[in-house]
Amino acid sequence: MTEAAARRAPGTPCWVSLMVHDMAATQEFYGALFGWEFRPGPQQLGPYARALLDGREVAGIGLLPSERQLAIAWTPYLASDDVDATAETVRHCGGTVGVGPLDAGEAGRMAIGSDPSGAVFGIWQAAEHLGMAVTGVPGAVAWNELVTRETASVAKFYESVFGYAEEPVVSADFDCLTLVLEGRPVASVQGVGHALPRDRGSHWMTYFEVADVDESVERVADLGGHVVKPARDGSHGRVATVADPEGARFALVTSRG
Repeated sequence: MTEAAARRAPGTPCWVSLMVHDMAATQEFYGALFGWEFRPGPQQLGPYARALLDGREVAGIGLLPSERQLAIAWTPYLASDDVDATAETVRHCGGTVGVGPLDAGEAGRMAIGSDPSGAVFGIWQAAEHLGMAVTGVPGAVAWNELVTRETASVAKFYESVFGYAEEPVVSADFDCLTLVLEGRPVASVQGVGHALPRDRGSHWMTYFEVADVDESVERVADLGGHVVKPARDGSHGRVATVADPEGARFALVTSRG
C-alpha cells in the first residue's frame, strides 16, 4: 500500500521519529536493516536527519538533546490542522505537552505530548513537510499500536482529542480495539493488563514492514540489536519485536495478502 504524501486528515499517523545519543551508529543500523538513506531535516531540536526509502521520506532520526529526559523510543506523529489548539485539547483531556508547540523551520509546526497513561506521541501541523511519502512497503511503516494497561479510558482520550471512532476487536482473550478515522482504521490500542512492562509503561509501538521477518530478525542481531519477542504468526501476518543498539523497540511485520 503506497500513498502519495498528501495533507492528511487530523489524527492520521503521518510520521515516526526517533531521538538517540549516537546518530551516526543509528543511521548505520537502520540503513543496513531497511535500506534507508539519509538527508538533513529541520534542526530546531538539534541535529536531525530524514530517512529516505528509494528517495521517498519514511522516518526521522535526531540527536537527543542532553537536557531532555526522553526515552529512546520510536514516536508516532499524528496530523493536526492547528497544533496549538490540539496541544490545548491534550492538556484539557488529561494529557501533558512536554515539547512545543514550536516551528520546525519551514517544514511545519510540532509538539510532543503524552496521554493520561504516559504514552508519548507527537503532533504535526504540516507546512512544506507533509510526512511519510510511502507506507506499507518493505522498509516503511506498516502500522502503529498503543500498548497500555487497559483500552477503555485511554481510547476515550484519543477520541476526544483527535475525533477517532473506535471498533472493538471481538475476543474473549484480548482487550483490543481499532481507532478509525473517516471509516478507515489508522491505529490500534492493545490492553495488556499486568503484562505491561514496568520499565516502559504505556507506549506506542511502530510496526515496520519487511519482506521476510525471520531474515530481518537475524539481521537485527547481526547489526548489534536484539530480539525482544521472536517471530510468530499473528492475525495480520508474521511479526517479531526487536530493539536497536540503543534499546529503541519496534516491531517487524510481514503482512498477509
